[in-house]
Amino acid sequence: MNIVGIIPSRYASTRLPAKPLVNICGKTMIQRVYEQAMKSALLTTVVVATDDVRIETAVRQFNGQVQMTPVDIHSGSDRIALVAKDLRADIVVNIQGDEPLIDPQLIDQAIRALIDDTNAVVSTAVKRTSAHQDIFNPNVVKAVLDKGNYALYFSRSPVPYVRDAKKDEDWFNGTIFYKHFGIYVYRADFLQQYTTLTQSPLEVAEKLEQLRILENGFRIKCVITEYESHPVDTPEDLQKVIQIIQKQ
Repeated sequence: MNIVGIIPSRYASTRLPAKPLVNICGKTMIQRVYEQAMKSALLTTVVVATDDVRIETAVRQFNGQVQMTPVDIHSGSDRIALVAKDLRADIVVNIQGDEPLIDPQLIDQAIRALIDDTNAVVSTAVKRTSAHQDIFNPNVVKAVLDKGNYALYFSRSPVPYVRDAKKDEDWFNGTIFYKHFGIYVYRADFLQQYTTLTQSPLEVAEKLEQLRILENGFRIKCVITEYESHPVDTPEDLQKVIQIIQKQ
């Protein structure tokens, strides 16, 4: 089975300029993501998909595989779908380019979830949380699951809403709150179909692409992981990652 990991990487970033090329303890962000992905036991190959020659040059300097894509592609899903067409993949993994500490075992968990479940066309990863800073942070996406660990909904709001909660009690029960990690594992044929679907109302409202899948009646399998995610969206996030690496 040909399982391809693709890292979409754009130079532009409003909150952290030139994010893929920022220096993290001697290596660029994109190099650290690439090297972590290469440690996966299930990925056949890893490719960076970019629209910027500066990122292409940086990837080639550390001998990584990279493919240029058109500048007018703004969706990460569309970018990886274009690259995947030429790779004859059975499964395509969208690995976020701002996860320099992504655990390769997390990648494998997400892949295994799709391999083992023929009812799903996409798999992803979530983690239980009881942290106030996760539940009420709109930048941390929350997931609601059914009994089979299929996604019912994703939201930037704190879902589910706990109606009977009292202000003076600790009701942040980690068994019902899940934070979503931005890794997506697609069946290759569905990925091509997905990019032909029009944006859905919930997707537009929440600014979450995965809601297009649910709104069109497809199933997303979620693996509940114990691994952590450290996405870098701001200079503050970058400093946290640098501190973690320095401690290691």
